[in-house]
Amino acid sequence: MSPTPAPYRGRFAPSPTGDLHFGSLLAAFGSWLLARQAGGRWLVRVEDLDPPREVAGAARRQLETLSAFGLHADEEVVWQSRRGALYQTALSRLLELDRAFHCHCSRTDLAVAAGVHRACVARPPRPDPAVRLRVPDSSIVAFDDLIVGHYRQDVARSVGDFVLRRADGYWAYQLAVVVDDADQGITDVVRGADLLDSTPRQILLQKALGLPVPRYAHLPLVLGPDGRKLSKSDASQPVDGDRPLAGLRAAWLRLGQDPAVLADCEHLPDLLARSVAAFVPTAIPAQTADARELSFASVTMAGLGAGNGD
Repeated sequence: MSPTPAPYRGRFAPSPTGDLHFGSLLAAFGSWLLARQAGGRWLVRVEDLDPPREVAGAARRQLETLSAFGLHADEEVVWQSRRGALYQTALSRLLELDRAFHCHCSRTDLAVAAGVHRACVARPPRPDPAVRLRVPDSSIVAFDDLIVGHYRQDVARSVGDFVLRRADGYWAYQLAVVVDDADQGITDVVRGADLLDSTPRQILLQKALGLPVPRYAHLPLVLGPDGRKLSKSDASQPVDGDRPLAGLRAAWLRLGQDPAVLADCEHLPDLLARSVAAFVPTAIPAQTADARELSFASVTMAGLGAGNGD
């Protein structure tokens, strides 16, 4: 008899480096829809791990914007900046198992190898070394993504030994996200396709720590007129919390769904209920090399409004 699958638990994890833009809304709405259609729970986690890049008040405004769009977390919001003890426990275990090591190499030291660390080359030791995961040769990770399909990466050759704690003392994203997903019982990670190539690193880390590997789904990105991903750090325009219907309709369109389903919705609760009932996950387009078929410009023309787009 096969074991009963764990109840669906998804999450949205924004970084407070700016207000919520349309790419973030797309990730939030897509992850929310998949969780709701599965009858599961949807969590929100603030990834405030990088104080130098944070924008004052951005996290609060992001949460307020999610609320304005009717996307409410089912449990208390988690802040990564308050979870250092969990990350330290995981790091200590990896060091004890000799799966991690202190590294004195700088970016300049590794430039000749295009930043890929395979052996320490630093000459003088640093007073503040980073800590890296030891990635054995031929560490090939493959998984099946709900949207993208089969994905395979040779982590040793493409990435090398990757950082778990930075030289400046801040926790690296790869370690924190793995520890938090396991601690929160996340069964399904739904996020933007820009993080697809991070997933093999996270799977390696999950296996090194003896943690479960969740299912993954990487949503298509929304690109700017220049073909680059929209991001908060690019000062992309924030979504307008006063116009949630337009924003959600635009996100629905980018998720490959039938725009007619939501066309006559005049109230937010009706739109959200109808979207859950009509959502077709298999219609979500996979990210392609030429993803300009729906750029930010075309999304705004579809109804989001050029004044405040995410």
